[in-house]
Amino acid sequence: MDPYHASSTVTTPARAESPDAEAITPLPERQPNPFLSYSNSPYASNLQSARGSSTGVNSLRPRYFQSRRINKAEVERPWLDKKNRDPREKWVWILPLIGLGLGIAMAGFLVYDGLKTVTSHVYCPVLDADFTAGATLDPKIWQQEIETGGFGNGQFEITTDDGENAFVKDGLLQIHPTLQDSKLIDTNNVINLTSSHQCTSPVVSNCVAATNTTNGTIVNPVKSARINTSPGAKIKYGRVEVVAQLPAGDWLWPAIWMLPVNETYGPWPASGEIDIMESRGNNYSYPDGGNNIVGSTLHYGPDPADDGWWTNVVKRHAMLTTYSAGYHTFGVEWSEKYIFTYIDTRLLQVIYTEFNVPFWNRGQFPPSNQNGTRLVNPWTGPGTSDATPFDQDFYLIINVAVGANNGWFPDGVASKPWVDKSLTAARDFWNAQDQWYPTWQAGGATMNIKSVKMWQQKGYNGC
Repeated sequence: MDPYHASSTVTTPARAESPDAEAITPLPERQPNPFLSYSNSPYASNLQSARGSSTGVNSLRPRYFQSRRINKAEVERPWLDKKNRDPREKWVWILPLIGLGLGIAMAGFLVYDGLKTVTSHVYCPVLDADFTAGATLDPKIWQQEIETGGFGNGQFEITTDDGENAFVKDGLLQIHPTLQDSKLIDTNNVINLTSSHQCTSPVVSNCVAATNTTNGTIVNPVKSARINTSPGAKIKYGRVEVVAQLPAGDWLWPAIWMLPVNETYGPWPASGEIDIMESRGNNYSYPDGGNNIVGSTLHYGPDPADDGWWTNVVKRHAMLTTYSAGYHTFGVEWSEKYIFTYIDTRLLQVIYTEFNVPFWNRGQFPPSNQNGTRLVNPWTGPGTSDATPFDQDFYLIINVAVGANNGWFPDGVASKPWVDKSLTAARDFWNAQDQWYPTWQAGGATMNIKSVKMWQQKGYNGC
């Protein structure tokens, strides 16, 4: 029997056989359970009838609360009550719509303002190399530079053309640095590229290197490659796109850049330099940016000590990855009115420079150089413009450098194993190979290039 619903008094017959039998105390009356309801009648009446009938107890059937459908007419709809509506409620909708409209208008203006400075030019193809047709670089288009000089930056590599450091494989152009022959470093030796007529630099000092075990100088401790399109591809205004995967490894310096065919306005940097992409092979933890950052720069100035690069340099971070993890398109678009570099799409610009101010004014050069010699504007005279010196034919260069003594890798940062001004910088770098060479092996240390394309803007160079 359910003790909750039984009668509140229980009667027990007297025990005749035992005069000392105890009287049994009745059970206390149970309180109604407020969480039960009954289907036949309200709770109180059911309970009362159950107490008066033995069958009523069994007929009670408890059930739990159930939801009830609300009549649509009973639902309050204050937004339809025009008579009692607060007139201020309309601003709850109007203000967000105004903000949305202003946002769309502002976005449209920014897109228009960005596109109006970029003209859709007509181009003629100059170079379309995808490296799938052959196993070698076409010498009619490409030159493999051979020198020891490090292009004035004190780089540690010697550039070769022996097929070890630049080669075509599996449809890719690969630039891969390797270690120098230790015999050339451990004993007195001389590398003289002029004697074999191999050197591609007109500067003799860029063609000779020596190991002197007495003073600690050594030949270039690393071999790598630098290739350019000077034999067969140049443009004056146009576009360049290089699809490449950058190398990973400490103290590597990959670059895609352009130099003028002729030094029309004087030696570097007076005739300009266009750096489409520069990076470092160190990982993302490198303070100045490793292979997770690339930069673009314009170099120009009356002499090497007075270079206005700092007015046109921008870095771009990779999005949750590195530029060594996959392939990216590194490009430049250049016209008589502007120049900009970009990554993957023309909408993701790195630098944008409009040719609306003479570069002499843009560079804010001092009256004289460090030696007290008066600086003279090299970009004046007939035919010059606000685009000068970037108004002449340029060719493309792709290379992987190693180290430097020009500050690209600052002293004392990330356990750098050499000091720029040290006469034994190259040997110090070589002696620390147990630190950096494993990072080359782990990362691949190779720049893989899928394609190189160049276009000439119509109206120039016979286009």
